[in-house]
Amino acid sequence: MNASSFRITTRALCLGLCALMAGTAALAQTPAGANSQANKEEPDTQVLSDTLSYDDANKTSVFTGNVILTRGLMKLTSDKLDLREDAQGFQYGVATVSKSRFVFIRQERPENYEVVEARGDRGEYDGKLNTVKMIGHATVTRFVCGKPFDTVNGEVVTFNNQNNTYSATGGPTSAAQPGRVRSIAQPRAKTDLAVAECRKLYNNKPMPSTIQAPAQDGGSATTGAAG
Repeated sequence: MNASSFRITTRALCLGLCALMAGTAALAQTPAGANSQANKEEPDTQVLSDTLSYDDANKTSVFTGNVILTRGLMKLTSDKLDLREDAQGFQYGVATVSKSRFVFIRQERPENYEVVEARGDRGEYDGKLNTVKMIGHATVTRFVCGKPFDTVNGEVVTFNNQNNTYSATGGPTSAAQPGRVRSIAQPRAKTDLAVAECRKLYNNKPMPSTIQAPAQDGGSATTGAAG
């Protein structure tokens, strides 16, 4: 496996997923529409869902039904999103599906012409351990200029944002058959060539984003202090 090539994928996904889930977890304690001067540069976190249950005493929020979370250039979709904060202030998030095929997370990096997508039966964020897990039929793919380049498949893929590492394990519900871990990484030279071609295509400008925050309405929760 090309370790240097995959290091880019690992760092991008660690930063993207952990930032996304951390921003989401902030909704468990921040009233909708709140703003913080200290975090004014942070992007808004917005969640659309069919229902929302918020418990201030226990610092929990539960979003259910066609959940769509957006934060800057990151997006998460699931059927249910549970958020909580413990007594020490650490935040946790669990995204699950019942009707949908999988939990889906997309992070765009337009300036690098990259998109990282992660999917699985379940997504978990642990603020104390600073980790993100995709569990069950877990697949993580890095796209360059719209084409898939690097992929990790397994039963569980874990990203540790504290030490910038990842691990993958196989099992009965692995996305790779028969229950193994499969990783594919393209040569760095091939990736650099794809980036150069994409930069030429867009006249040295960032690649256009496909993620747009849904318009706010009665079924959404949003905060400007999501960081």
